[in-house]
Amino acid sequence: MLKRLFLILTAGTLLATASLVAAGASPTDSIRTSVDGVLALLQNKEMDDATRREKIGEVISERFDFRAMSQRTLATNWKSASEEQRKEFVQLFSTLIENTYIGRVEAYTNEKVDFPGEKVKGKKAVVETLILTANADIPVDYKVYMKNDKWWVYDVVIEGISLISNYRSSYQEIVKKEGVDGLIEKMKAKIKELENQPAA
Repeated sequence: MLKRLFLILTAGTLLATASLVAAGASPTDSIRTSVDGVLALLQNKEMDDATRREKIGEVISERFDFRAMSQRTLATNWKSASEEQRKEFVQLFSTLIENTYIGRVEAYTNEKVDFPGEKVKGKKAVVETLILTANADIPVDYKVYMKNDKWWVYDVVIEGISLISNYRSSYQEIVKKEGVDGLIEKMKAKIKELENQPAA
């Protein structure tokens, strides 16, 4: 259930382009624009699956700071990893997040999103949202930070559970047993599995 909710929520955040987030926009304005963008995209009946997935993939890199997310996910293992391992991890991690939701996101077109508030502290902020579904209102916090006059997402917290913390916990166990190279191989296998799944 948590993964399904994450697919809904991150899709809304990921589908904004750089041009949509003007310098000086508030964190909430940035997230709101992203949500509006994904809803419009998902409701476009003339767009084929391949085009939609391509657009989603392009926009992911415009919204999430995958290097920052990767550093937080690997934690102390980031420092011990080689530069080559770091680069490969960032690439695989971004692809994994992409493919995790991309096969299912098209099924979610009718959810409504509310924006009850934000908490800003310097160059970091938390944008509070509520996903309004038929059965429940799901609280989601987007952790963002300002870089180059743009708010970048570095974590998503769904019902109090951090996406980065979840990955960190499972990845640390793998690294302990198989090292960073072992983790990278498992990530490659997972990506291949997701890419072979039929479209929704």
